[in-house]
Amino acid sequence: MPLSRFPARRLAAPLLALAASALLGGCVGTVTKVATAPVRVVGKGVDLATTSQSEADENRGRKMRKRLDTLERQYKRERKACQKGDQAACDAARADYARIEDLRGD
Repeated sequence: MPLSRFPARRLAAPLLALAASALLGGCVGTVTKVATAPVRVVGKGVDLATTSQSEADENRGRKMRKRLDTLERQYKRERKACQKGDQAACDAARADYARIEDLRGD
């Protein structure tokens, strides 16, 4: 069939749709990114606000090591005072030693 039998209007609509889809292809991706941006931002905020199990374990271990270091320093001071004859320091040193052993799990 020769093209002269098709009116120009019949060809214009499909060509226009094809051209529009090619031009809007990038826009659809951009619209999708813009539409999902609030969800991504909220998700990132939730990630930052919550603590994972491994982070909680690390924090707990750090706290325990800090407490253990403090008790060990205190124990050494009290032991020195105990060796100089301070009975109260001897009692405190024994109590601190028990706490240290509890923290270590020995």
